[in-house]
Amino acid sequence: MAGYDTEYDVIVCGGGTSGVAAAISAARTGAKTLVIERTGCLGGQMCVSGPPGFAYARLFNTHGEQDTAGFVEETHARLYKAGHAWPHYHPKHRVPAAYTFSYVDPEWWMLMIFNMMEEEGVDLLLDSLVVGAVKDNDTVKGVIVENADGRRELKGKIVIDCTGEAYFANYAGAETVCVDVEDIQPHTISFTADGVDWDKLLTYINRNPEQFEYQQLLHRASDQTKEDVYKAYSKVIDIRELGEVMGFKDLRDAALKNGDWHPFSGAGFFLQPKEGGKILAHFQHSSHWDKTLPTDAWALSRCHIECRKQIQIAWRFFKNYVPGFENAYIVKISTELRLREGPRIVGDYVLNRDDVINTRQFSDTIGKSSFPAGAYHTANVNTLASIGTQELGKDRAQPIGSYDIPYRCLVPKKIENLLVAGKGVSTDRAAYLRYVQQTMVTGQAAGVAAALCVKNDKTPREMEENIEEIQEVLLSQNAILFEPRKLVKTYEQQEYI
Repeated sequence: MAGYDTEYDVIVCGGGTSGVAAAISAARTGAKTLVIERTGCLGGQMCVSGPPGFAYARLFNTHGEQDTAGFVEETHARLYKAGHAWPHYHPKHRVPAAYTFSYVDPEWWMLMIFNMMEEEGVDLLLDSLVVGAVKDNDTVKGVIVENADGRRELKGKIVIDCTGEAYFANYAGAETVCVDVEDIQPHTISFTADGVDWDKLLTYINRNPEQFEYQQLLHRASDQTKEDVYKAYSKVIDIRELGEVMGFKDLRDAALKNGDWHPFSGAGFFLQPKEGGKILAHFQHSSHWDKTLPTDAWALSRCHIECRKQIQIAWRFFKNYVPGFENAYIVKISTELRLREGPRIVGDYVLNRDDVINTRQFSDTIGKSSFPAGAYHTANVNTLASIGTQELGKDRAQPIGSYDIPYRCLVPKKIENLLVAGKGVSTDRAAYLRYVQQTMVTGQAAGVAAALCVKNDKTPREMEENIEEIQEVLLSQNAILFEPRKLVKTYEQQEYI
């Protein structure tokens, strides 16, 4: 029975993308598991503060190999078979930059996650805010929550911090780092629209390819040029081949002069599949507000206010300037801020920019990624063009292939019986693992590790001595740890070697 008197094997703080992956994986590995979530909804970045347009993007590296599977691939496949996702798209102009998309419907993703929690016997405590840690010296023994019942304690043998901003780790006394208020990336509020005339928009794109962004499709491992990208834009016949539509440069600049655009972000959107082949436009770069630390409630409140002002301006622009949006309408505005940057723990290993650029392999790998390092947004109309220009002037670090994520990044220094997954894991700023699929990779690993800690009566730090059992369980759950996988047939058939 669930309840405050229950002692759980694993308590997961946060029901976002890392938290749900952690909880389901822990339960599958034999642990009695509880998820504590401050809202009434599971999904976090996927559906409460997003979804990010590239929710399941970059699952394949520059060699065309899939380097992210496990919980990510399982959930994509379930939705795809149910008609709530698109297959893995690999248009030729995106493959060389390892920037392809595997879109899912976020609302059905969230409903699926609730079903999976019930299937695996995970207990849920929703509408509950984690406000403190129960400790014995440097050892975590449980969590303190506040909810409709007041302030209560829950006991847990292992706690996983999946709050995104390492809030629980901070309560527990773990060391964390964060950039200062002047340098932190801007946050945003996402919104989604329907009613777009995609044929009319595609005609404009075909005729004006130079009006759109191309930087993210150029990679040091490829000889693809700006002209090649523009050629692809001029010939595309299916909006899904683009995956994202960012730019509208001349239209945006004209609107800016007329007071119909704001100076804090660029113009563009990602895509979202719906039943019956319907496509929605999802906006996650149309509002930006900087100088906001996730540890400052007053600043976060101001960010909410300013982003909603910017959404109204952005929508006026798309309705009045962009072909195909004349009869479009907003169907959803996210209730939570999409926080791009926040505190990270200092763990037993700090993944860094050199690890990413050199595609370093670790003996204690718990997953892989091929995301570039050093991708920073800025609050101006060229936010995408500004990616990678901060951090001592270094350019974005583009890996050729895939790099490993070591288990030690999940283990905070000094504090025992605590694991961290999601955005708060131990990295330097350039190697920040904040993207949805990365959070699910670290979440799945943290869940498996936590359950095995309980099974073997070991702390997470003691498990560092030999993580073969963790790796074996992850492999049994279809995670990719050592060798990426080549697609051997078409993406619709979802088959790999």
